[in-house]
Amino acid sequence: MRSIIGLVASALLVAPTLADDRDVVTAQMQELADAIASGQVAIWDKYLDANVIYAEEDDSYKGKAAMLKEIVPLPKGLGGTIKIELLSYHEDGDVAVGLFRQDETEHYYGQTIYAKYLTNTTWKKRPYGWKMIAAQVIAERTDPPAITLSPSQLRQYVGTYKLKDSEEIYSLQLTQGQLVGTRGSRKPGAWSAEARDVFFVPGDPRIRKIFQRNVSGQVVGFVERRESWDIVWKKIS
Repeated sequence: MRSIIGLVASALLVAPTLADDRDVVTAQMQELADAIASGQVAIWDKYLDANVIYAEEDDSYKGKAAMLKEIVPLPKGLGGTIKIELLSYHEDGDVAVGLFRQDETEHYYGQTIYAKYLTNTTWKKRPYGWKMIAAQVIAERTDPPAITLSPSQLRQYVGTYKLKDSEEIYSLQLTQGQLVGTRGSRKPGAWSAEARDVFFVPGDPRIRKIFQRNVSGQVVGFVERRESWDIVWKKIS
């Protein structure tokens, strides 16, 4: 009985500590976010560990010294706010992992733009508080605005396409004014136009479908572009 009581008492002591640590780390993340626009480098100096590894959304990674150099006040005409949302949190001894969403509203020379970033952080509990020892920032992708093309424009893309150097087939049909693509036996999916000859599948903004034309203006195929890589499809009918 005493052992059971002891376990319960220990659990009650650990639970508030975990909750408190979660609140501390989340508050520190919000402080770091608030310090970006104003260039408060002292806050970043306070919470970054001396040996931090910080991977940014632009594919670069930096140590503490390089990160601190980036924290400068935004120039005139730029401003904004970042709201921190904790998505997941886990502690293992004196190490904590917190996954956050950074919801940014940016004022860019009179225009307002929005962005969201997934930020996975790792913290080490030092005698003088929680310090960030690693972070990785990933820009969340969203669908681009779609435009409306006429049925006559969409009919130019209808046909059967064959994957280069393969037997794989992609068919495009016009269904109720919507271009619908079916690859092999996969489920059909609607394609939305971002611009003339440029399409995307809603929910998959990383890939663009870019149609190719010959000198006469006829559609002869398309490429599926993911960043700088193209997968080539040739129109066969």
